[in-house]
Amino acid sequence: MTALPTVLADWFARRCWQPRRHQMAMLDEARAGHHALLIAATGAGKTLAGFLPTLADLIEQPTDGLHTLYVSPLKALAVDIQRNLLAPIEEMGVDIRVETRTGDTPSDRKARQRVKPPQVLLTTPESLSLLLSYPDSFAMFANLKTIVVDEVHAFATGKRGDLLNLCMARLQRIAPACRRVALSATVADPDGYRAWLAPDGDIDAVSLVHGDAGVDPDIAILLPEGRVPWAGHSGRYAAEQVMAEIETHKTSIVFCNTRSLAELIFQDLWKANAMQLPIGIHHGSLEKEARRKVEGAMADGRLRALVATASLDLGVDWGDVDCVIQMGAPKGSSRLLQRIGRSNHRLDQASEAIVVPGNRFEYLEARAALDAVEAGELDTDVFRMGALDVLAQHVMACACAAPFDQAALLAEIRSALPYSALTDELFERVLGFIRDGGYSLRAYDRFKRLTQDGDGLWRVSHPKFVAQHRLNAGIIVEATMLRVRFRNGRALGKVEEGFAATLSHGDTFFFAGLSLEVEKIDTEDLIVRATSRPARIPTYGGSRMPLSTNLANRVRRFLDTPAEWHRFPDDVREWLEIQQRRSTLPHPDQLLVETFPREGRHYMVAYSFEGWNAHQSLGMLVTKRMETLGLKPLGFVANDYAIACYGLEKVTDPAALFSADILEHEFVEWVERSHLLKRAFREVAVIGGLVERQHPGKRKTGRQVTFSTDLIYDVLRQYEPGHVLLQAAWADARARMTDVGRLADLLDRAADTMVHVDLPRVTPLAVPVLTLIGREKVATGTADDALLIEAEALAAEAMRVD
Repeated sequence: MTALPTVLADWFARRCWQPRRHQMAMLDEARAGHHALLIAATGAGKTLAGFLPTLADLIEQPTDGLHTLYVSPLKALAVDIQRNLLAPIEEMGVDIRVETRTGDTPSDRKARQRVKPPQVLLTTPESLSLLLSYPDSFAMFANLKTIVVDEVHAFATGKRGDLLNLCMARLQRIAPACRRVALSATVADPDGYRAWLAPDGDIDAVSLVHGDAGVDPDIAILLPEGRVPWAGHSGRYAAEQVMAEIETHKTSIVFCNTRSLAELIFQDLWKANAMQLPIGIHHGSLEKEARRKVEGAMADGRLRALVATASLDLGVDWGDVDCVIQMGAPKGSSRLLQRIGRSNHRLDQASEAIVVPGNRFEYLEARAALDAVEAGELDTDVFRMGALDVLAQHVMACACAAPFDQAALLAEIRSALPYSALTDELFERVLGFIRDGGYSLRAYDRFKRLTQDGDGLWRVSHPKFVAQHRLNAGIIVEATMLRVRFRNGRALGKVEEGFAATLSHGDTFFFAGLSLEVEKIDTEDLIVRATSRPARIPTYGGSRMPLSTNLANRVRRFLDTPAEWHRFPDDVREWLEIQQRRSTLPHPDQLLVETFPREGRHYMVAYSFEGWNAHQSLGMLVTKRMETLGLKPLGFVANDYAIACYGLEKVTDPAALFSADILEHEFVEWVERSHLLKRAFREVAVIGGLVERQHPGKRKTGRQVTFSTDLIYDVLRQYEPGHVLLQAAWADARARMTDVGRLADLLDRAADTMVHVDLPRVTPLAVPVLTLIGREKVATGTADDALLIEAEALAAEAMRVD
């Protein structure tokens, strides 16, 4: 085993620490020149393991240029790593500069970093891509030794992972000896990630290093008054008990699955906060200054609790956090493990966590998640072909840096695993799109971004397109946002334009933990003042976290295994027992469909366990087919576990509604006519550079962007249906917005596995989903109360045995 440099060894000794086995193994792999993937438990010192070779190399062979590039999925994580890395560097007294570069970095520092970079630069995929669009990137990265990708599971399988992989391919061309390193605590398929990390997808080029297992986490399910509600999904009913847990712990993080829920839970906790403990809120729509302030207060131990969303899922290391509380079901064992790792961020101490299920199905899901964590079973990730809009953006970035040869760039792109199967013909089409927008748009000069010289090299056709690219590049396309600010100019953050459109002067809403009254709404700003009046919660679009297939399968097995039910609370066990007596419970491979009348309507409930996104799509398709068959549907509701359709005519043959050909006929027609494809096209048009979000000195409003993309969408649909961006939009609509893969699996097996039970009245299993009917019409604040009243009435009917 390689010895540490004396300075590093002395630093460990002064702290009475010993380097862990996996940390030294990472140093050995570095000295052998190998790429490496480290999988180690939260608190095992992954970050130090990733940086140890860099520190050792810079101590033994000091250099002024950029040595190590650290890529993080979150700005907050980059800032946190900088804070945690600077301390040991200062304690060792070595001259190593560490800086961050994200969208929040001041422009003067960004300019200086390109000329005189630090030895260690912490950044995000988007900021790295922008760096690579400058001509001086070749000199800046010429001597790069290492790329460290932290929390690789968080973005490798998505569009940000596509962009990062393309950036790594470019960096490998600039600095051929550069090593790639990736770190994660929650990887179910190490070989998949090794292939993703490796140049040319060469799995054998990446060494796999496993960390030692930590102490098993201590996870409990919170059951206030020993009862689990029939309906709801937030765990709000437990606010007082959650506050009691906060009071008995030093510092807690309360995780919520959405930004809206985070605002709601913060208000509930504040009302229950009799001791007036300092608690905060953190989510991605808050102003940068507000987030930094809260992060600093947590790091300094000045907060007792922080209500947060996925903005703090990853890696942020606050050593004083001794309890993590998950409001609502976690949706996946990997996500739960990632979140509870924020508690007792040390390998030799058990992470303490509490899950607060929102309803009875969520109790089963929470129990399934605990069992999966105990069994070491993580959620699998699906690697897919790289996105074409991301590829177009990357090609434009390369052109901004220097003219390129088509064959050489294609070879470089194919060395990135997501694009390894990219054909000559498809690359030609992508280049054609950047050259002139495509056949239907080539008459317009504003789409002519690339031109090919007589020498065969591709270059940017006008300098204005370089500025346009750098202003608009990025992979995260948020819904159109309005800035929330006070009249004095102080900004609080952003809400979506769709929510703002529902507000009028004098309306109130909760945001950033405050009750705010609308004073004025203009094109880009929502002017507010603080108030003590009751308020509602902003809503945010986007698909929900999908229930993982792993947890869905475990919940199915619970329903089919009465021997497991003794582990459940009495009311959950009774719920399942009466369901079994009154109807049936499906085997894991069966699709149970129940039909029953209620209050003049006919209901059909299918228990498919494919997640909310897939069920939303299925509901649209099934009700459309019901209409075709004359069943007079009135609507549908769905949760992660079931879909309920209701109408004026009885469904006697549900199999006809779930046939696989629905994806060939109704699905295509529905997606093309719905807002889904337009929304997907808007995103790929922005990412692909067809429509800019910003001009120099001026930002387009969301309405302007939407209007532009909708016009272009209609033109392409009519005149060029095979356009490369329509192809990209279809891929997005199928995969991300509709979970079509899970939908196809469900429909493929429906005919052979369906169990149809016709009943005289509602069943216990149907209660949680039926209570959603009409809920969206109830004003926030009264919604949960009305829901509980409706649920109790339904439940009394469903649980009656006669």
